[in-house]
Amino acid sequence: MNEDRLTYRDAGVDVHSGDDFVHAIAQAVASTHDSQSGRILKGSADFAGLFRLGGEYEDPVLVSGTDGVGTKLLLAQEFERHDSVGIDLVAMCVNDILTTGAEPLFFLDYIATGRIDQNVLKAAVSGIAQGCREAGCALIGGETAEMPDMYGPGVYDLAGFAVGVVERRKLDDRPPVKAGDAILALPSSGIHSNGYSLVRKVFESKGKRDFAAERLGLPVENVLLEPTRIYANGAGSVRGEEGISGIAHITGGGIPGNVSRVIPDGLQARFYPEKWEMPEIFPLIQELGPVESAEMYRTFNMGLGFVFLARAERAGYLLECLRNAGEQAMVVGEVAPRTKDGHSVVIESI
Repeated sequence: MNEDRLTYRDAGVDVHSGDDFVHAIAQAVASTHDSQSGRILKGSADFAGLFRLGGEYEDPVLVSGTDGVGTKLLLAQEFERHDSVGIDLVAMCVNDILTTGAEPLFFLDYIATGRIDQNVLKAAVSGIAQGCREAGCALIGGETAEMPDMYGPGVYDLAGFAVGVVERRKLDDRPPVKAGDAILALPSSGIHSNGYSLVRKVFESKGKRDFAAERLGLPVENVLLEPTRIYANGAGSVRGEEGISGIAHITGGGIPGNVSRVIPDGLQARFYPEKWEMPEIFPLIQELGPVESAEMYRTFNMGLGFVFLARAERAGYLLECLRNAGEQAMVVGEVAPRTKDGHSVVIESI
């Protein structure tokens, strides 16, 4: 009989390295708990995170969202910059639940990799922790899976899960969208985390990357890896305010694909691009592609990350609230009766 014994480590999985990683990120995880102090329960929670909702809600509705970072991760791995994608992960989940008017409560992450590289994954988790602090939610659990047969050397993937809470009456009290409503928007920080298969195609050559760096005045990776903005502060500043009829997070599908979700039949959201300043990366992508304008708006946020539909008479007050919270809020369009073209969202320049 062969005396050699096969171990899990021989198969490519180092359990001890995984345990060490859990200890290494403990401080980053704990740094997210201050915002929800008293709600995170200890004790018999070795296999699950415990979160106390509390009795301050009359009729609480839990709101959940899940997402990933997509192929932006390939650029992070190529440029060996791993902290910002953790912020992206939180943003993509939290911004979605903010559209309901919910307060973010807690977050969980899932990391899959071929081999645990503590320096790389610690950087990713530090970004997740930073995103949670910005969102005001606690990182209360997660999973790190080491799967060498599924992921090549240096490759990892991220997924996240956010949970928030909103009073049922606040969901029910939101007025319907109607003609004459103003469209308020908060700017994006750039590309955010959508459309990166196209972005990578546009910038696959060194020549185009060098051209972009010269045009932008900084390394192209700084712009391509700029993290997604988290809108918890801005959304929180108008949470519960009267007159908001709809909210949209501008992600995959761009302005038309996301705003159309909150536009009822018979109405049309009209956007006027001259009303906002578009980050330079978007015209650069369009030029280098080249990419048609309609395709740009279907794929990217084009400078708008978060949108509110609101009664026109309340728009000024809501803008003031958002700006007092540090947001560069602006009116970028209006809701009108739907025209014969049948589109629920129209970008007036295309």
